Amino acid sequence: MRIKPEPCFFGLHIENADSCHLQAFRRIRQCIVILLSSLILSLGGCGEKQAPPATPPPEVEVAQVVQQDVPLYTECISTLDGYVNAQIQPQVTGYLMKQNYAEGTVVHKGQVLFEVDPRPFEATLEQVKGQLAQAKAQLGKTKLDVTRDTPLAKESAIPQAQLDNDIQANEAAEAVVAAAKAQLDQAQLNLAFTKVRSLVDGVAGLAKGQVGDLVGPTTILTTVSQVEPIKAYFAVSEQEYLRFANRISDVAEGRKRMGNQKILELVLSDGSVYPRKGWVVLADRQVDVKTGTIRLAGAFENPGGILRPGMFGLVRAVTGTAKSALLVPQRSVVETQGSYSVVVVGADNKASIRPVRTGERVGQMWVITEGVKPGEQVIAEGMQKAREGVTVRPKQFNLTGQGE
Repeated sequence: MRIKPEPCFFGLHIENADSCHLQAFRRIRQCIVILLSSLILSLGGCGEKQAPPATPPPEVEVAQVVQQDVPLYTECISTLDGYVNAQIQPQVTGYLMKQNYAEGTVVHKGQVLFEVDPRPFEATLEQVKGQLAQAKAQLGKTKLDVTRDTPLAKESAIPQAQLDNDIQANEAAEAVVAAAKAQLDQAQLNLAFTKVRSLVDGVAGLAKGQVGDLVGPTTILTTVSQVEPIKAYFAVSEQEYLRFANRISDVAEGRKRMGNQKILELVLSDGSVYPRKGWVVLADRQVDVKTGTIRLAGAFENPGGILRPGMFGLVRAVTGTAKSALLVPQRSVVETQGSYSVVVVGADNKASIRPVRTGERVGQMWVITEGVKPGEQVIAEGMQKAREGVTVRPKQFNLTGQGE
């Protein structure tokens, strides 16, 4: 009898179960090999992809450490004031009748700025004139009495006592006339004082008195400031004062002449430099023991009247020279809690943070007394991109154009 074949795995028919199992195992092994090969090929393809490109070094702008002789400036905050500031006050009491000037304009010495009601003073003047006339009349009478009684007293026609009385009355009348003349002079002065005049040539300020106000000798009506030239007040330390004195006067003469040289520069609040140089006109009599400073005053020509009292500025003067000083742009110096540093770029273009000591500021530059060498490159723009040891891509910094 023939045995019927039994179905096996994957639809195959084999004579017995052992052969069927063997074929199934082989099929499974082939599938596993194919899967592993595909996986290896896919992993190999991923490995062949290129790595992302490296980040380029950050670009910074560098400036060279310059070595040269530089002038040393002493700089002080200053306040401008009139060379003369005349407070305009009436010398009599009365009601203000007129204002005869335009505020803020130039006025001249003797110019009438205000007028006080003159009528009471005109009346007083007329009254005093009458009193003087009476006194003169009385003096004339006493003179006649003395003239008449003198020969009579010599002839004993009248008592000597009567002549003595006449002489005393005449002297008293002369005194009354003198007093009346003084009153007349005062009345004339008071009438003239009703016209309030400028005491100096200068610029008149705003009026503090208005028409109709009752004003008097304690009332400040306005102020006239002489602004050509104009003064600049500033304070310096003892050491700076000595440098000033050595710069502008002869020590052998005891520093008596301080105003010979125009050595002062004035930097205005907008940063511009006033085109005319000034000179020192005075130094205070002593150093302020509380602050250790002494007050000086400089003067500047002011023909156009551009400078006005109350303006602030910066007075500076050359008081010495730093020989072979090392300079870097001020923007290269970083201050951190009172310490200063710069970022130096070496020959390998690597950044290095270096502490420095600073000296005077000269224009847009800063004198460095310790920490850098001539010719080294310091970062002036882009310091936030440079860390210690980082490679950078330097390009030259344009000081005039501020890196543009």
